[in-house]
Amino acid sequence: MPLSRLPLISVHELGEALRAPVEHRPVVLDVRYAMGRSDGREQHAAGHVPGAAYVDLDTVLADIRPDGAGGRHPLPRPEQLQAGLRAAGVRRDRPVVVYDDWRSIAASRAWWLLRHAGHAEVSVLDGGWGAWQAADLPVETGEVVPEPGDVELGPGALTVLDADQAVRYAESGTLLDARPANRLRGEDEVVDPVAGHIPGAVSLPALELVDEDGRFLPRDELLARFHRRDVHDGSTVGVYCGSGVQACHVALAAAAVGISDDLAVYAGSWSDYITDPSRPVETGA
Repeated sequence: MPLSRLPLISVHELGEALRAPVEHRPVVLDVRYAMGRSDGREQHAAGHVPGAAYVDLDTVLADIRPDGAGGRHPLPRPEQLQAGLRAAGVRRDRPVVVYDDWRSIAASRAWWLLRHAGHAEVSVLDGGWGAWQAADLPVETGEVVPEPGDVELGPGALTVLDADQAVRYAESGTLLDARPANRLRGEDEVVDPVAGHIPGAVSLPALELVDEDGRFLPRDELLARFHRRDVHDGSTVGVYCGSGVQACHVALAAAAVGISDDLAVYAGSWSDYITDPSRPVETGA
């Protein structure tokens, strides 16, 4: 079956797509990742969607910059991203489905990067690995070494903000903060060395856009959450988080409900913003 053009795909839609002839199946990427853990590849080997290749967020979907420039997850260099995606079997003429086991936070980063690089046919598996298991669909174990892909990545197609631009969005439009609300308020900050938020930013935690099972909330509920932040179709809206990953999750939700296919993302996010001590910081709600 042809994949939906929507950014989200259900486990049953993916299961049916994987029963098609090999040349018509989507390329499936496993992007299991959680902050503070490094066992995604081991989890993948223990069980994954059949044929899914593992893609490492830290080394493929982010650059490694010892100087800390660009935040904790700087955007990957184009040649780095292309090499990693080709190694995972991504092809220019086949759609891609991405999943994780972190409420689609990491998967949304891959979704956003692929679209940013010009590969439009990419979807996130709603509910991720947990939903696939719960549906009792086939599971494969062991390492996956796909035939190398031929994807050709182009120049950035989506709106990427730097620190100054993010500040301007907060002043003249809407700048969403996708971190948990307590971190925006400057409370319980255990990740970054400076607590608080970009002045004028509005809290919209990424993790509040999904249910306990990691599936995105129904359309009406998602729309209500955006509308309460005065985010509507055509609004000038940017989003940031701690390192630029959860921001992509909010961008995915906005695309899923038709608010924007290109919500502006501050890729360096808070971990980049605070590298300049002259930038203003705000705490509280």
